[in-house]
Amino acid sequence: MKCLLVSDLHYNLHHYDWLTDVASDFDVLVIAGDLLDVSSPVSPQAQISVVLSYLNELKDLTNLVVSSGNHDLNSRNENGEKYTKWFSECRKQGIVSDGDYYINEDVLFTVYPWWDGPDVKNEIIKQLEIDSQREKNKWIWVYHPPPADSPTSWNGRKHYGDEDLLEWIEKYGPDLVFGGHVHQAPFSEDGSWVDQVGKTLFFNPGKQIGQFPTHIILDPERLEAVWFSIYGNEIVSMDNKLKINIAELEELPDWLN
Repeated sequence: MKCLLVSDLHYNLHHYDWLTDVASDFDVLVIAGDLLDVSSPVSPQAQISVVLSYLNELKDLTNLVVSSGNHDLNSRNENGEKYTKWFSECRKQGIVSDGDYYINEDVLFTVYPWWDGPDVKNEIIKQLEIDSQREKNKWIWVYHPPPADSPTSWNGRKHYGDEDLLEWIEKYGPDLVFGGHVHQAPFSEDGSWVDQVGKTLFFNPGKQIGQFPTHIILDPERLEAVWFSIYGNEIVSMDNKLKINIAELEELPDWLN
């Protein structure tokens, strides 16, 4: 299975166009949050309409998995917590999104929302327990924020990670976690696009300008992943002791050709 991971598109239509061009080359496309942009001059409702159109096109090209980020929150529940109400339209279109799961080749993808308070957080905790009981060979979480005190949460000045995610990883031990949120992490000194918590790998592709988004390509069954950016490309591999090794990419590995 060849999987493409992007995050933090922030209503960059060039990046959505690039995805529609390449999506059919992959078995699974994961967009790990912040599809919209709260700083855009385009109204939130107009952004939602356009993004839903792109998502509908993408899900016809490949298996699409989408999580919410902090920029995607557009409504409040009865207790005043923000949530991504418009993702209900994703479900109507058959797109795997917040609260859903998807299985491909015995690999379980589970999707968790950005939470703004105890109600949604408690729903995540319940979902984690249910998902932990599902049959699977590999387990992948799609969850926007990176873990706390991680190079993937470092923006060059401070960490913007999630303490609860660390606890959940330590308790349930997923194989991979796909996220984003901290745009600068892969480009900052002491930052990175990949980190390891126990046996779990966390990936944050970051965000860049240009005609294509930073992105990561990987096969969940392999011990390699490749990060692509306009500033250079890197490959990560895990040795037999499950320690990660990062190197500049000199040529494409055979499994990517």
